[in-house]
Amino acid sequence: MITTTIEKPVTDAEVFAAHIGGKLAVEVTTEFGDARSLSLAYTPGVARMSEAIATDAALAARYTWAGRLVAVVTDGTAVLGLGDVGPLAALPVMEGKAAALKKFAGLNAIPLVLSTTDVDEIVDTVVRLRHSFGAVSLEDIAAPRCFEVEARLTEALDCPVMHDDQHGTAIAVLAALRGAATVLGRPLHTRRVVVYGAGAAGVACARILLSAGVTDVTVLDSRGILVPGRAGMNPVKTELAALTNPRRLHGGPAEALRGADVFVGVSGARVAPEWIASMAPDPVVLALSSPEPEIDPRLAARHAAVVATGGSDHPNQVINTLASPGIYLGALDAGATRITERMKLAAAEAIAAVAAPDLAADRIVPHSLDPRVTPAVAAAVRAAAQES
Repeated sequence: MITTTIEKPVTDAEVFAAHIGGKLAVEVTTEFGDARSLSLAYTPGVARMSEAIATDAALAARYTWAGRLVAVVTDGTAVLGLGDVGPLAALPVMEGKAAALKKFAGLNAIPLVLSTTDVDEIVDTVVRLRHSFGAVSLEDIAAPRCFEVEARLTEALDCPVMHDDQHGTAIAVLAALRGAATVLGRPLHTRRVVVYGAGAAGVACARILLSAGVTDVTVLDSRGILVPGRAGMNPVKTELAALTNPRRLHGGPAEALRGADVFVGVSGARVAPEWIASMAPDPVVLALSSPEPEIDPRLAARHAAVVATGGSDHPNQVINTLASPGIYLGALDAGATRITERMKLAAAEAIAAVAAPDLAADRIVPHSLDPRVTPAVAAAVRAAAQES
């Protein structure tokens, strides 16, 4: 079984040492050892490949790396829990995501950090680079701009596009809540869920829970509970307010959490232990903000039956790398041009199925390093894509 927690916290010295020179390199997959191999891989042989692709563009998928290359794109405005650190400071995170795609799914990936926050410029840049990659993983773009960037690129490109902060996180959350529901013997669709955070991840978590049949979902932002008519909501929040909060609650986190069954934290805000204590008996707490969770998991565990975080220093790490490598692998294998809601739900079901044989309060999801996860997610996504 994969060890799901680290034995001791990592030090700054270890972190800096692990990043010297970056985390990525390009490997050559053909021989350049003599004049003949050089003439095959480069000039004059390569000219024959260019001629063939110019005649039939579909050949590029087989004879270049582009068809299975993922572009990892960010503007650096919403990096982890750090916020707007800019594109250069975002590069280590993008390298990490690219490395994860290679490690878990065998997919090549390249970070693209863009020195612009203008939606038109981001979309135009990625569209102009279309022939260089086979899929797009949007990362760490602040809400609400991220919603428009994803929607416009999905329409403009004939390849899979996904904002991983939104959908990878949401898929992992749904899988975790399915596992917790099984452990506690309580059907997920009957639970009252509070999502604290109405940015990229919070909106996607609320939407996927609604798609999965959960009917009582309440969402909060920094100003309080989303409810129709409330001031200070952008169009995305206004739309979400109409779909959630069936009890029409008003107020802040204290009012939202009182009597709730599940807390999903994706806000970076602090949550008081007494709010968790006010929840329904044996609640589920997913405090997923990184690098610091909304509440110390040890404090949450005094009142909650199941506690999860987004970090590796506690059991139950709920993280988007459970989902995204398998999603891109499955979508590319299927030749999909879109990542659909059905594919996302199938990915969550696959993650939950991998966890099922070993379920416990401290093992509601498998670990990202579990070698069963990515193949299971890829197979489920591939099947869902082929159905549609």
